[in-house]
Amino acid sequence: MLAEKYLRDELNKFAKYVIQQSRSNLTKGKKNASKELYNSLGYEVSQSAKETSMAFKMADYGDFVDKGVQGKDKSIKAPNSPYKFGRKTGKKGGLTKGIDKWVRRKGIQFRDKKGRFLSYEQTSFIITRSVYSTGIKASMFFTKPFERAFKRLPDDLVKAYSIGIEKQIQINLKEK
Repeated sequence: MLAEKYLRDELNKFAKYVIQQSRSNLTKGKKNASKELYNSLGYEVSQSAKETSMAFKMADYGDFVDKGVQGKDKSIKAPNSPYKFGRKTGKKGGLTKGIDKWVRRKGIQFRDKKGRFLSYEQTSFIITRSVYSTGIKASMFFTKPFERAFKRLPDDLVKAYSIGIEKQIQINLKEK
């Protein structure tokens, strides 16, 4: 039926807008070092006999970047985040490995009091300890565009569905 086609098209427009804005937010917010999260963003609209559904996809750590993570000691950066360091639920050493890779990719090396460069391991240890203690600030790179587009979605879906039904009625009348 045409109504489902218009509905599916409207959901595709909604999802494309959310993905495009999310990618833009990642780039503007300088959260795009490896492009892994950027490239992992996607969606799928599926249709069965009874329903049409849509799902967004992203790398596992995308939710942490979007909602932030509370620190072990302080929760200033992401006070409303459902995630918190120090609960011993995550992969052991995951934060250290991730930050070490990031430090090496960016070529970041701190200096000691005498002006000598610290090793990448020492630099990543200092950053890891700070992040673990203070947390990761919520970027809302996905949440903001989703909520903005979702406000318009009900009206757009009703309009698309009614256009589809109207066109189907016109086709049915012409056939008679």
